[in-house]
Amino acid sequence: MPDESLVQVDGPWTHRAVHAGGTRFHVVEAGEGPLVLLLHGFPQFWWTWRNQLVSLAEAGYRAVAVDLRGYGASDKPPRGYDLPSLAVDTAGLVRALGETGAVVVGHDWGGLLAWTMSAIEPKVVHRLVTVSAPHPLRLRAALFTDPLGQLRASRYAMGFQLPLLPERRLVAKGGAQVKRLIERWAGPEWPSEEVTGVYQEALRIPTVAHCALEYYRWLARSQMRPDGFRYARQMRTEIEAPTLQLHGALDPCVLPRTAHGSGRYVAAPYRWRLIEGAGHFPHEERPAQFDAELIAWLADPEPDR
Repeated sequence: MPDESLVQVDGPWTHRAVHAGGTRFHVVEAGEGPLVLLLHGFPQFWWTWRNQLVSLAEAGYRAVAVDLRGYGASDKPPRGYDLPSLAVDTAGLVRALGETGAVVVGHDWGGLLAWTMSAIEPKVVHRLVTVSAPHPLRLRAALFTDPLGQLRASRYAMGFQLPLLPERRLVAKGGAQVKRLIERWAGPEWPSEEVTGVYQEALRIPTVAHCALEYYRWLARSQMRPDGFRYARQMRTEIEAPTLQLHGALDPCVLPRTAHGSGRYVAAPYRWRLIEGAGHFPHEERPAQFDAELIAWLADPEPDR
């Protein structure tokens, strides 16, 4: 069985542990300058941002990619996988890194977390970048109003609601289901066997599969509970941070039309960009195009005013 040392991948970056809100986070840093915090999604870990760690550092930023709670070499507590708790923890991480705020970039679950931080901890998010991630209220609406589209695309997540069995399926046969999911969600020409192999092994670290599925279970089960209603009310807060939303044009997991309506929740300057030829992982599938969009937007002092 793989252990946490697997995620200590060498490169032009440094690894360290940072404590915030009672949680130990494994972070990977490169460069100096304004802080850009990079939040990964399922079924991945910090390494999904390996290209951006290099390009952001070269562009004059301090790029920090983190293993989210329950993933990689970060703590894996039995609870706390609800988005409000994760948002408070991640805001604490920004402060533990010595900053009052950051540019927050999130992909997939990291994107839902970034949206949530912008509503619940607005002072911490100087700018918001979401990748393959609609605003949580937009996602909820699409699941109800687009049954043949987004609901069908999200049916894999319904299977994650069962106890115990989904965890076993994820780690069985060397993590073969992880490989299948990534290949199904990606566009053409990506990923290689080598890349999927890294993610397969990382999800087989003890308890990671369970923790990763707890994110999905909270989101589904809270819909008709008081904590879910409270979260929905919180998320009606207009986003005051300048926002860039990037999405793969071929994404079959989170449909572009689901994500596209998210700008209605943003009161600040907002920019929507489709990455042509990319699926659910545009930052890995088309890194040159993705990084050009991201860095040009970060360099613009008044984006889309």
